[in-house]
Amino acid sequence: MSNDKLPHNGAKPVRLAEHFATSDKFRDLFSNGMDLVEETASFLDADGRKAAKALSKTASAIYGAESMRLTTRLMQLASWLLLQRAVAEEEMTLQQVLVEKKNIKINQLHSPQGGAGWDELPPHFLDLIDRSVSLQRRIQQLDAQIYGDKSEDSAPTGENPVASQHALLETAFDRRFRR
Repeated sequence: MSNDKLPHNGAKPVRLAEHFATSDKFRDLFSNGMDLVEETASFLDADGRKAAKALSKTASAIYGAESMRLTTRLMQLASWLLLQRAVAEEEMTLQQVLVEKKNIKINQLHSPQGGAGWDELPPHFLDLIDRSVSLQRRIQQLDAQIYGDKSEDSAPTGENPVASQHALLETAFDRRFRR
């Protein structure tokens, strides 16, 4: 349907990011995500540090690498959640979020989860990894639904993906967004 055929009844266009960011589901996701960040930091600073000292050389190397992946993954996911909250609280516009979102890598940092030494890792640490990967998958799905199904890992095309996505949104929802 062209913009000329869109109904103009004074209603604002639906913006998926804004709608989702104000939902109860988002508030629950945000709370669970931030709780996981806090729980992970507490574990790594206390019980995880103690447990790491008792690991074999191989398991210790895995623990170090996975700790870095885990914290980096959680920081990227927390950044995504904070951007969505900024939309909900009208601290940022959707256009600002799209610009900032380019710096967030939610499709990377997968853990191999297996191999020699893996079974020596503390069970709570493995649980934190599993929960962070589940959160990552959930956020990846939501990101694809809200912003489009383009992976950050895809090869560059020379086209500005944010500008093209923004143009699609303009066309789909309201011509008032045009410059």
